[in-house]
Amino acid sequence: MSELHIGESFVGTGVNAAHINTVLGPRTGPAGSAWATALATPSAGHVPFMAVLAPGVAVQPPTLFVTKAAIENDAHGNLTWGAAQAGVAGGVADAVAAGHVSADAVGELVLIAAVWVNPGADDEQSVYRNNRLATATALANGAAGRPGLDEVMKHRDAPTNPFFSGAAMPDDSAVPAKSEVSTA
Repeated sequence: MSELHIGESFVGTGVNAAHINTVLGPRTGPAGSAWATALATPSAGHVPFMAVLAPGVAVQPPTLFVTKAAIENDAHGNLTWGAAQAGVAGGVADAVAAGHVSADAVGELVLIAAVWVNPGADDEQSVYRNNRLATATALANGAAGRPGLDEVMKHRDAPTNPFFSGAAMPDDSAVPAKSEVSTA
């Protein structure tokens, strides 16, 4: 694998939902540089760490778990470092088992997983299941180059997400045509 695979997935509802962004690529390329830099430069509330299937058994390819939400309290920390991290590790292994990540190439790859765990999350099993499925799905999406441009354009006029019910379509005058955009 010589290119980056960028994936995304949102699984579940409410406070126990999972939102995962993945960047998978060669250790010797930009993904490897970003992986090492992120591990070496934690910031307040965001300490990247390697995802493991069990103590001393890092998932392959090496996966850097990067929190999108600063840890707010002990319960949130336990769900992030416990259930979500185990879910991410399991989802990576699932993606390898399914062939979305080449088993033959794992020694050449690194994975960055940006993971959202809601500070209000309260169900360890749901957090685990949602993160496992979201990680495997993000990796499958990245491998397949999803979403395609047709899918993006289909949703262009009515963007929504679990935290936003929908946008009003801008009037045509709000979006300049390519010929109207100044490059000077």
